[in-house]
Amino acid sequence: MTTTQVRAGGGLSGAVASEWTKFWSVRSTWWSLAGGVLLMLLYSGVSGLSQRFGDSEPPQGPHDIVVNGSIYLTEFCVIAVATLFVTSEYASGSIRSTLQWVPVRSTLALAKAAVLVPVLFAYGVVVALLGMATAAVLMPGAALTTTFGDGFAAAAGLGAYFALLGVLCAGIGFALRSAAGTIVVTMVLLLPLPMLLSAYVAPEIMNYFPAFAGLNGMVPAGETNPLLGGVSPYSPWVGVLICLVWAAAGLFLGTSVLKRRDA
Repeated sequence: MTTTQVRAGGGLSGAVASEWTKFWSVRSTWWSLAGGVLLMLLYSGVSGLSQRFGDSEPPQGPHDIVVNGSIYLTEFCVIAVATLFVTSEYASGSIRSTLQWVPVRSTLALAKAAVLVPVLFAYGVVVALLGMATAAVLMPGAALTTTFGDGFAAAAGLGAYFALLGVLCAGIGFALRSAAGTIVVTMVLLLPLPMLLSAYVAPEIMNYFPAFAGLNGMVPAGETNPLLGGVSPYSPWVGVLICLVWAAAGLFLGTSVLKRRDA
């Protein structure tokens, strides 16, 4: 007689469930996410008050304030969340146990990405809504307003940017296995490198790097980008697609390194 054993909870779904539990069970996740919310509220509040007292030039709507706040402050908390989600396991040595539970290494990388994408997308939308609400309350009545289309573009674009930025960081984390190295490389990739290339190679090249493509993904087509001061050369969906390409490339790199090297 043949006995058939049924194994439940394995494969990608089991790996996702495990990574979901690990993600929410460490304090760094909660502190980083809470810090990002507080930084957005602080930036939105200060920016709203500055317009009330006439210290902001040019005037901006709540959606513009949120776009700026996401790049100036909140994105760094997202980088911390995604980086520590991967590199903390290398620092503690628990990556060995993780790879025993999930021996197919590409499955582990996909599981971490599958956790980061919905969490950070929802986080970006919530942060955007809170920031716009805070700015709208503190701004003067005669200030620029935010239409539904502007608010939707800012919230959806910010959610997509944060989700894909998280995947990019996770991929770099798998490749470098170091929190400090991952944060430094990611920050250079987001701001100094594209600005340097834009100054010395071609001005338009910065629009094809993650941070600036993410910015363009938060602004409705044909409108002026509040941070860059010009109109995007492509639609918001193209900006999100560019971020997707960067995220996929980062995850592919990290997975390739994960497959080749020992834990």
